[in-house]
Amino acid sequence: MATGSPALDRIVERLGSTSDPRRRYEYVLWLAKKLDPFPEDLRLDAFKVKGCVSQVYVVGHLEEGKLHWRGDSDAQITKGLLALLIEGLEGMTPEQATGLDPAFIAATGLQASLTPSRANGFLNILRTMQAQARQLQAG
Repeated sequence: MATGSPALDRIVERLGSTSDPRRRYEYVLWLAKKLDPFPEDLRLDAFKVKGCVSQVYVVGHLEEGKLHWRGDSDAQITKGLLALLIEGLEGMTPEQATGLDPAFIAATGLQASLTPSRANGFLNILRTMQAQARQLQAG
């Protein structure tokens, strides 16, 4: 399933190719560790993802027509899911990001091992990023 992002396609392929839920979790936790430190001054309500049990912040900015992201979460699994989306949507145009079909989430196979609230949070993070992309596109 092609998403329009080579990075996201690689992640989806990597997660979808293993049937071991533990390996998926390890990969998500590894992604969390790779996330850049998040500046304290960006921990604002405006950048907080609504509908997440954990504290999740994501901030997008537009540079030369491409999206760049930063984010953080106080829960490691959620931070890994955020890192997956940050890596996957990095460098996309706002049009690509807003047009992204959330069906790719099912292709990762993560739903099977995520609690319903985490799976819902994953979708809320994506929707927040898409909303920010729309705002950035509108200027």
